[in-house]
Amino acid sequence: MAGTVNGVRAVALVGPAGAGKTSLAEALLYASGTISRQGSVEAGTSLGDASPEARARRGSTELNLFRLDYLGDKFALIDAPGAVSFAADGLSALEQADMAIVVVDPDPARAGLVEPTLKRIEALGLPHAIFFNKIDSAKGRIRDLLEALQPLSAAPLIARQIPIREGDAITGFVDLALERAFHYQSGKPSEQIAIPDALAERESSERFHMLEQLADHDDALLEQLLSDETPDIQTVFKDLVSETRAGLVVPVMFGSALNGFGVRRLLKMLRHEAPGAPETAMRLGTNGSSVQIFKIANGGSVGRLALARILGDGLAEGAELVSGDGEAVRVGALFSVQGDKTIKLSKAEPGDIVAIAKADNAKPGMLLGRQAHGDASIRLIDLPPRNASLAIATRDRKDDVRLSTALHKLVEEDPALDWGHDDVSHETVLRGINDEHLAVTLAKLKRRYGVEVDVHPPRIAYKESIRKGITQRGRHKKQSGGHGQFGDVVIEVRPLPRGEGFRFDDRITGGAIPKQWIPAVEMGVRDAMEKGPLGYPVVDVAVTLIDGSFHSVDSSELAFRIAGRIAMSEALPQCQPYLLEPMCHLVIETPTGATSKASSTISSRRGQILGIGSHPSWQRWDRVEAIIPEAGLHGLDAELRSMSQGLASFTARYDHVAELSGKLADDVIKQAALAA
Repeated sequence: MAGTVNGVRAVALVGPAGAGKTSLAEALLYASGTISRQGSVEAGTSLGDASPEARARRGSTELNLFRLDYLGDKFALIDAPGAVSFAADGLSALEQADMAIVVVDPDPARAGLVEPTLKRIEALGLPHAIFFNKIDSAKGRIRDLLEALQPLSAAPLIARQIPIREGDAITGFVDLALERAFHYQSGKPSEQIAIPDALAERESSERFHMLEQLADHDDALLEQLLSDETPDIQTVFKDLVSETRAGLVVPVMFGSALNGFGVRRLLKMLRHEAPGAPETAMRLGTNGSSVQIFKIANGGSVGRLALARILGDGLAEGAELVSGDGEAVRVGALFSVQGDKTIKLSKAEPGDIVAIAKADNAKPGMLLGRQAHGDASIRLIDLPPRNASLAIATRDRKDDVRLSTALHKLVEEDPALDWGHDDVSHETVLRGINDEHLAVTLAKLKRRYGVEVDVHPPRIAYKESIRKGITQRGRHKKQSGGHGQFGDVVIEVRPLPRGEGFRFDDRITGGAIPKQWIPAVEMGVRDAMEKGPLGYPVVDVAVTLIDGSFHSVDSSELAFRIAGRIAMSEALPQCQPYLLEPMCHLVIETPTGATSKASSTISSRRGQILGIGSHPSWQRWDRVEAIIPEAGLHGLDAELRSMSQGLASFTARYDHVAELSGKLADDVIKQAALAA
């Protein structure tokens, strides 16, 4: 049977880190004849994962894009990173795919790793299939893998193949739809053989089960089965195509990317069952002539590129497009992307994934059309929480401008990154998903832009307050020839309830201090509160200006500001100051099996559990809510993932401040003194 879809179809390879997605992409490129030699991720010779950062980690740190033709059908491959550190890079691209292949390790004990991926593509309504990779090193039976995965999938998993074994090794498979057997040949197409006699009964049983699953959505097929009629192969394939494209079933296949086992059979499945761009446009709710920008790429030899999916007609260089809010975007040079290489195109085909040059005002998520279409200008995606941060500073101050420019470009191409200037600590803070994410970002910063930085954990925003009130005079007098300086104030300082901030009043009578200089006193008081006696900003304090004096010649705004600062600086140490630390509201989402460990971890970090309940959307998952000191978040992401096969995650937001006392407070105060 020939493929039936015109244009280029986009297929996303997704799944947990280490499952072999990039190796499968390499195998698909080789099997289709796109490349003459199959490279290796492990050896650093693959077409994908070509950046130094990916080579060093032997795993994807960013999106890989490829293009292949197979038996007249054209496909764009989207190889999405599996590690949570870099998952955001594939999220917007995943939306543009026509179908996803979920690549899974053949180990039932690791089946749970695929659940977040399945939930994500199910939420997108994306048709998908499962490919058990590394089948030559499978642990256990294929049926055990299916039983482990089925509870994680909303749609029934349909085994399209059963394995042929010689001892413990899988040497081939029986295709249940075709009722044909094949023997693997390393790097070559599988050889068709007769179905082994020992498998005949199982093949018949498994095929009937597959047909029963298809019949759940086809009354005519169900009637044939009830009447003991054998459906013809066209009926079987018609149901496989329609039900797979509708997301009613999830086909399951297996093989080995490194050896080329089962790869051509996977390609043939994609030819027949993967839908095309028109169906994806309908799923996304876009019109038939749109271009969806899903990523910005910087740092290549071509410069800034906007990566886009052509969901409607073809696209030519120089075309005029319009965003949903009427903004004009002119298409520059067009490129096909093959790993880290770009190939100039004169025109992009319908459904293709291309890189557009010189589209300077194009942004990720922007939907472009031939004319204003009224759709939302930017399609937003849910990003993983940014649970890691670093304060960074250039080693050479002359690089400050270059650092700002480089960070802007890195954040533009990786929406999970963020950076900014902290007004309290006066630090430049870089935020990302986790420590590995930030480490790769810093490596790119040095390699691409030649900017080296020193890093350290950002300072925690401790504050201090007071327990008792006091009355204090502050006098500033300076005489050095000509006009001198004179300011004299008396203030009352008292604590406010937690969260009240700062209040300033005056009860000046009889013109003891002229009104025009009272605001200067408040400014001086605020100056002193920026750094209290413990070394941190002071909060929840009320100050009342009750008395003072002035000199008709020497008094000035500056003199009274200095006097206010002196009075407050001398008052605060006498008000029994104490330390406040920021507390965060924490929500952990974790597989149920790791819930108790997660709770213990929170308690060990001085956290207070607020509640534990079932996840509102996912079975076999829990949600833990807690209040935890901000200091307790450091390293939490790595600890939670280590106890949950890498699955647990958390979000945290500032909630309030709470008193910190004892040795912990003493240590914080010492740190502030050393940093002064």
